[in-house]
Amino acid sequence: MARIADLLAAGRTFSFEFSPPKTVQAQISLGHTIAELAPLAPSFVSVTYGAGGTTREFTRDVVLWVRKETSIPPMAHLTCVGHSRAEIEEIISTYVEAGVENVLALAGDPPKDSAEARPSDYAYATDLIEHVRSIAKMSIGVAAHPEGHPRSPDLATDRRHLATKLQQADFAVTQFFFDVEHYQSLVNDLADLGVHKPVLPGIMPVTNLAQVERMAQLSGAAFPGWLRERLEKGATPEEVRDIGVEAATELCAALLEAGAPGLHFYTLNKSTATREIYAQLGLPVG
Repeated sequence: MARIADLLAAGRTFSFEFSPPKTVQAQISLGHTIAELAPLAPSFVSVTYGAGGTTREFTRDVVLWVRKETSIPPMAHLTCVGHSRAEIEEIISTYVEAGVENVLALAGDPPKDSAEARPSDYAYATDLIEHVRSIAKMSIGVAAHPEGHPRSPDLATDRRHLATKLQQADFAVTQFFFDVEHYQSLVNDLADLGVHKPVLPGIMPVTNLAQVERMAQLSGAAFPGWLRERLEKGATPEEVRDIGVEAATELCAALLEAGAPGLHFYTLNKSTATREIYAQLGLPVG
């Protein structure tokens, strides 16, 4: 299997993100989605982690399934929240044994229900990165927020924190955003801080306006007025979706023109929008 750091060193990557299913029907649906996206020959796929590590078993199961049943390298999300060092060592050991070579180290969000909160041996993502580095030869990514993390006191502090993480990690994957300038600003700010690691832009096609607006609010991403006005011209949900895919395609083209090292698609466990963007961009398929 391939390490993402090596893939990025070799050229542009195109990757997809999935959430772990919690029901049998959702498992079947995700299997279909992955099968539909496989012809696009993704460089890797990532599998998310629920707040407070609440989906840790589901995440592990999907990662191991992808590793065993497909030729696509998986990247497993790991969070500081709710984990002891012993638990992380057990998880990493399972991944190493299965041949999984990539993880995304995250601070993570606490569970919505405080009763589900568990103690953690890690204060920051940097602590988790350091521990994983000490026990396994993994390619490690971190999260980046082009417009700043919603819990950061200001953008400058957020940039410095990200630079510190990237000094230890191999690459970053951004939260989704809608204006190419946010990505360019992030990369330029990191360069000013002496950090030149690859930063993969995260792409979220707007196929449901209300849903993506809620997600943007939670992640700290601004939902731009120009995009809202454009989407509101759609007379039906289908037209809104088509406009969203068109806007995402334009963003992808601008990012590639700006020199982004690849594209990372937030699929919401569906394949259609990503496949349409690939076709509109004329990206190669396997």
